[in-house]
Formats: sequence, C-alpha cells, structure tokens
Amino acid sequence: MSETTTTHATIVGQKAPAFKADAVINGDIKQMSLADFKGKWKVLFFYPLDFTFVCPTEITAFSDKVEMFKKLNCEVIGCSVDSAFSHLAWTQQPRNKGGLGEIKYPLLADISKQIAKDYGCLMDGSVAFRATFVIDDNDVIQHASINNLSVGRNVDEYARLVEAYQYTAKHGEVCPAGWNKGSDTMKPDPKGSQEYFGKLK
Repeated sequence: MSETTTTHATIVGQKAPAFKADAVINGDIKQMSLADFKGKWKVLFFYPLDFTFVCPTEITAFSDKVEMFKKLNCEVIGCSVDSAFSHLAWTQQPRNKGGLGEIKYPLLADISKQIAKDYGCLMDGSVAFRATFVIDDNDVIQHASINNLSVGRNVDEYARLVEAYQYTAKHGEVCPAGWNKGSDTMKPDPKGSQEYFGKLK
C-alpha cells in the first residue's frame, strides 16, 4: 500500500500491511516481520521519536501491562522512524533519566518510514502520529486510532478493545458502549437486540 492510497479510515477491515525490519527484542537487534506473529492478535502502536517526552510514558506503560495482552493471545509491537541502534540505546537508559529500561515487547525500527506510510500514519513525511492498530489473528485490522503528538494513550483501553473484538469474533454478538468482560452483549439483528434493550431502565 502506498502513501497516496492508504488512509487511516479505509485501513480498518483490511489486511494489515506486511512489514519486515530490524527490531530491539530482549536487548538484542533482530529482524522481525508481521508473519512472525501468525495466529496471534497484535497491538501495533506507532510513536513519534526516541528520546522524547510523552513517548517513554506510553512505551513503558505497555511494557508494564504486557502480560494483560499476552493472556489474550495478543502481542504488543512498538514502532517509530528511529534506527534499531537508537531504540537499543534508549532501553539502556534508566526510566528515572527519561529512558525506557527493559521493555518486554519488540520495538520496531521504521527508519525508511515505509511502515508508517503503509499504515497511513506518517505526519508530513517526518514522524509517525501516535497511531494504534488492533490486528486480529487473521491479520485483519479491527481498530485504528490516532492521537496528535501532545497526548498519550490509555493502555487499558486497547486491552479492552482486544477482548471485545475477540468476544465478537467467537460469539457472533456485538458489544455496546463501554463493554467490559462479563457485561451484556447484543445480538446484531432487530429482534435479537431487544433482549439487550429490554433490560435497560
């Protein structure tokens, strides 16, 4: 997909663009591809740049809660337009100095900016927006969102979305606003949906 044909809105429901690039994984630099996560759900998130300010708060927040995603058979992947060497250097800097410390998921190096272009989230040809994609176990994009650079994301919300999309894929029902595990769902037809609406006061 090219920068001219990909838009943030039209990518939902489509196959996730394939990628292959270097990544920092467990303190080493290795090549990684989307195909490495076959059969798993993925949360792929882009952030603008290494050694910045809001970015480390998001990256470490995902790392601190990565087990929440793994329990959902979901892998987290971070990505920016920096090099793998820059990623590695940042992980070697402690958090209390603005660094990342140990990160428990891959940080992908999109130094060519092609991945950000393919996902429709490259800002003015320079850095990626704070874009987040929920990709299912068949590599179809179920969710896409984008923040401007000044505001960070809520990690818990992406875990909720993964769980909700997994529920709908398994049960064929849909999730109303604010759905959380254990809450009522809805049959997606006029008659069946009345079971849900009939419980409202």
